[in-house]
Amino acid sequence: MSQLKKKIIIIGAGFGGLQVIKSLGNKENFEILVIDKKNHHLFQPLLYQVATAVLSPADIAIPTRSITTDFKNVKILYGEVTGINFNTREVSFQNHNEKYDYLVIATGAKTSYFGNSQWQSKTLGLKNLKDALAIRKQILLSFEQAELIGDYEKAKSLMHYVIIGGGPTGVELAGSIAELSHNIIRKDLRSIDSGMTKVTLIEAGPRLLNAFSEKSSSFTKEKLESRGVEVLTNSPVLDITDTGVVLKDRTIVSNTIIWAAGVEGSELSQKLSINKDKANRIVVDEFCRTIEYPNVFVIGDAANFSKGLNRPLPGVSPVAMQQGRYVAKIIQSIEKNKTLIPFQYFDKGNMATIGRTDAVAEFGGIRLKGIMGWFGWLFVHLVYQVGFKNKMSTLISWVWSYLTFRAGSRLIQEEANDASIGT
Repeated sequence: MSQLKKKIIIIGAGFGGLQVIKSLGNKENFEILVIDKKNHHLFQPLLYQVATAVLSPADIAIPTRSITTDFKNVKILYGEVTGINFNTREVSFQNHNEKYDYLVIATGAKTSYFGNSQWQSKTLGLKNLKDALAIRKQILLSFEQAELIGDYEKAKSLMHYVIIGGGPTGVELAGSIAELSHNIIRKDLRSIDSGMTKVTLIEAGPRLLNAFSEKSSSFTKEKLESRGVEVLTNSPVLDITDTGVVLKDRTIVSNTIIWAAGVEGSELSQKLSINKDKANRIVVDEFCRTIEYPNVFVIGDAANFSKGLNRPLPGVSPVAMQQGRYVAKIIQSIEKNKTLIPFQYFDKGNMATIGRTDAVAEFGGIRLKGIMGWFGWLFVHLVYQVGFKNKMSTLISWVWSYLTFRAGSRLIQEEANDASIGT
């Protein structure tokens, strides 16, 4: 008599969800259903390069189905989960209901405006391909409009880009926009000098890259400023209007405002009647399970894992990936009646690129900066890209364009929405 298979539903195929899939793929005693409102897995650390026209969407995204082709026990459904009944163990989506034995919520996070939802319509976020393409379109259009006007003074607000948030995303965007305007696109314009472009990075706290050491933070600020980026720290945003950003001591006029200041739990997390923190992340125990339901796991950005820690684990891909592999093991341990070992995160460090030949990287007691930090950043991302895309041609193309300034995906699409399925 064949063993009855246990059904696992995974919501989201990001870094965490994908690790669960890979770890349990082709395990005969499990039936896996993956529900995702996107049809692709996204390499989010390089989203900013799509936003600044270095890479195209296909360089950092791959159809989820193609990743799971060889896993015969894995079924992918393209849809958005609208509700979960934890008592009957049912997931609702696209007018369907599916029962589960185990549920893994890996829905990631969305942009947080810290209670100022009215700012959303006046800014551009960066959480998915749709966001990246919207930013790319706005930046490239601003240059085209400035070229059409042909006068820098009249085009000042068009060529002033404001980024709010001094974390890795804000730093990487600021450096990349500065390079795009001061180097890549500059020689292609005739009526306007894009080297006159102004990039302003605003941080409410006392320094950039708060998760890094003060030395790395100071180095980052210095290198950004050497690239022409204006860095404003201790500058909380008071308001965002149709024409710019209001600070305590001045108003910055700009047509392009990018919000990179914070994240919160996904729309699904907000709907669930379950224990959450102030940022709508679901609180989990030491086994990455919800407090109320031991057969429901939450991983990655959707989770608040703070058991035995001074602060919750950060919303970075290594956390999600380690939790995904861990949850796969825990589910197998439960099925075999084995003792459960609490999750322990192995911190692989932090890194952020400032621009070509400049980055900061910290691994335990090792700190790299400048060219060495950049090589460390480059190595890690290229290794992930090779494994992620499994196409050496894509890797070669990216390295060539990134090192020579001679290429880029500078296409203005009429509708950014059309370039990405789902959000």
